[in-house]
Amino acid sequence: MSSWDAIAEGLGLTGSDVIPWGPGVAKVSPDTLWSPAPAKRGRLVLVSAITPTSSGEGKTTIAIGLTQGLNAGAERAVVALRQPSLAPVLGLKGGGAGTGRSRVEPAQRVDLHLTGDLHAVGAAHNLLSAGVDDAIFRGRLGAAPESVTWRRVVDIGDRGLRAVTVFPGGKADGVGRASGFDVTASSEVMAILALATGPTDLVERLGRIVVAMSDDGSVVTARDLGLDGAMGAVLADALLPNLLATTEGAPALLHAGPFANVAHGCSSVIATQFALAHADWVVTEAGFGFDLGGEKFLDLKAPVADVWPDLVVIVVTLKALAAHGGAKEATRDAVLTGLSNLDAHVAACRAFGLEPVVAINVFPSDTQAALAELESALVDRGLRSARCTAASEGTAGGLALAELVRERATTGVPRPLFADDAPLRDKLDVIVRRIHGGEGVVFTPAAEADLARIEAAGFGRARVCIAKTPLSLSSDPTKVGRPTGHVLTVRGLRAMPGAGHVVALGGDILTMPGLPEHARARSMGLDARGRPTGLDD
Repeated sequence: MSSWDAIAEGLGLTGSDVIPWGPGVAKVSPDTLWSPAPAKRGRLVLVSAITPTSSGEGKTTIAIGLTQGLNAGAERAVVALRQPSLAPVLGLKGGGAGTGRSRVEPAQRVDLHLTGDLHAVGAAHNLLSAGVDDAIFRGRLGAAPESVTWRRVVDIGDRGLRAVTVFPGGKADGVGRASGFDVTASSEVMAILALATGPTDLVERLGRIVVAMSDDGSVVTARDLGLDGAMGAVLADALLPNLLATTEGAPALLHAGPFANVAHGCSSVIATQFALAHADWVVTEAGFGFDLGGEKFLDLKAPVADVWPDLVVIVVTLKALAAHGGAKEATRDAVLTGLSNLDAHVAACRAFGLEPVVAINVFPSDTQAALAELESALVDRGLRSARCTAASEGTAGGLALAELVRERATTGVPRPLFADDAPLRDKLDVIVRRIHGGEGVVFTPAAEADLARIEAAGFGRARVCIAKTPLSLSSDPTKVGRPTGHVLTVRGLRAMPGAGHVVALGGDILTMPGLPEHARARSMGLDARGRPTGLDD
């Protein structure tokens, strides 16, 4: 593990610019973070992937490996990633630190709480929930209790909390009403943390959170309840990006952790802007496939951060392509058939004016013949690609991809899909048609009622964040490859004016997961020296 002086030096900092936060972890000092940034601007690389499969594509591993490869030369490179949530770590998906010789260290701390930022987000969110119920109890809400839209959050997948009744004890406690819990990573507070540009912007955004919305368009906000300042205070440490190192010494900034299927799926604006001011190359990733994370990076984060990628990297594996070809094994026909899924994501990139390159994440079981055939098929599609073996070979395994990135990166010029002031329904329709390859959207009666309230409140032209399954370009997780003829059924809308967007709940997506049958939590433990066991290597 590199010393803190060496890690800080990788970003042109000194040890006094960071605050140690335990072994291998630090936060960027607020004095450094909020000082005027250097004029220098780095180049931004966005790592995305094809539609996820059960075998995993290794997007984080590739992002880290690419950073290590870029960092091997004379230039400085840093990777900017989201923080993992306990829900997938303890559930089925696993952690978010990478793997092998291409991961962020200390990996176990990354996966288990790190600096507690997600718990701070949960505390700030639930402080507002308590304030809402206190206002109802004291008759000070200024709106009918049934108009309350603000729920509670917890950083554990718990299906038993999806629907709850608050004030169940009777009139002595307050009037009972239906509510529920969401996972912390889907909280608007998490979205705000990821999109805020500084302390003042954070509190201003927190104050815009709507907790109750009436049919006539009147709203009650966190500022109305007088809790925006306290929420900001709870988030003071969480607002500071976490600085760690990769396995082979490249600096890594981990900050904020919104899910991409139910939220906007990007690490923080603050960390990205700080990295661009202190490094030649900034490698970041967006959650799941390009249709979810990539689109949200470009539509939701990029305008706020005033950035645009200089290059997009799409990660593929032979096994994942085969899965999209309808097979469990990476046979020639299955891989070539599965390339239709990659074609869809490439088309989505090009809709934004971006020409991607392909990173082939190589596994030990992959044969040279199969890899060569895949490369040939990519050439036929006019795509440049590079193999990456960073998981097994570390920096050396990321050099070929780093060379391709240096060669193909261009000056990013924003090309949005639609005008900022386009109506919500139109924005949804454009995303489904041009990014998901579908045939538009339909609204359930409940979603139509939500839309009417949102438009009455003045949020009808906000940005839009689609919450849908990550397992398909459509909203049906069983439809792999490149499905056609599908529509997105919107069953509900949630206004998030603090974050600046409206979440559209598509298909059967849940904002609170449950523990899977074979939860990873059941294999975890603590050894005699107090070290966690059972996490991924």
